[in-house]
Amino acid sequence: MDKKKKLLARALFYVVIALVILYFLFPIFYMFITSIKSPLDAYAIPPKLFNFIPTTNNWTDIFTQKPIFYYMYNSIVVALGTTLISMIFGSLAAYSLARYRIRHANKISIFILIIRMLPSFAAVIPIFLFMKHADLLDTRFGLIIAHTTFNLPFVVWMMREFILSLPLEIEEAGMIDGLTRFEAFYKLLLPLLKSSLVAVSIFCVIFSWSEFLLALLLTQTDAKTMPVAIAELSWQQASVAGTAIIIPVLLLAICVQKYLIRGLTFGAIKN
Repeated sequence: MDKKKKLLARALFYVVIALVILYFLFPIFYMFITSIKSPLDAYAIPPKLFNFIPTTNNWTDIFTQKPIFYYMYNSIVVALGTTLISMIFGSLAAYSLARYRIRHANKISIFILIIRMLPSFAAVIPIFLFMKHADLLDTRFGLIIAHTTFNLPFVVWMMREFILSLPLEIEEAGMIDGLTRFEAFYKLLLPLLKSSLVAVSIFCVIFSWSEFLLALLLTQTDAKTMPVAIAELSWQQASVAGTAIIIPVLLLAICVQKYLIRGLTFGAIKN
């Protein structure tokens, strides 16, 4: 009887997992099949999932008639730029909060986390006014700064926890051998934090890659990113662009998945 209960529990577990996977994958599947439908099939009621004739007209139209590659280039530049800046300055700030004797370091870290929890629309007006006075509207650099405003606190908070999970003796041993504190951080800690750095970087890329509100208000034509461009397309073309924008992030996550999993579980057990 116990064996049957275990088999039933396992079967139920797999059914639940399958339903969860289906729940998250179905919108992506529906978006893809919409991208290969004709206008008549795309707006059909009830929706056609399989009983339609596929067409590639939507894909050829959007990649030949729309400057979609330019918008994707903007998204790539902004995502990589904000990730690079956030990781460099965020890691250094996290190291300072974790290793130096800073008064109220924990409270400072909590305050930084609160900044990250602030919804982007709450900071839109001051960011817009700053960009306007600095003549950075509709520029990639201006959008990078805006995204860094939200990515940087996230990096500081996450990397501080990862650094705290490493024993202080590693750096002390290096400094006894003649390394400076920065050299101990660069040569000893960073290699141990490689998985964590990759995991945090992926989240920064995803945030910037999919961010819409700041990109909508701070750009017009020159620095327009893919999420903003998608909102201006027709239903089928938006499905094409939506499918295309998922592919780079999906490939990136697949390539670094072992680092992603290792990085996310790095600080789970204190040494």
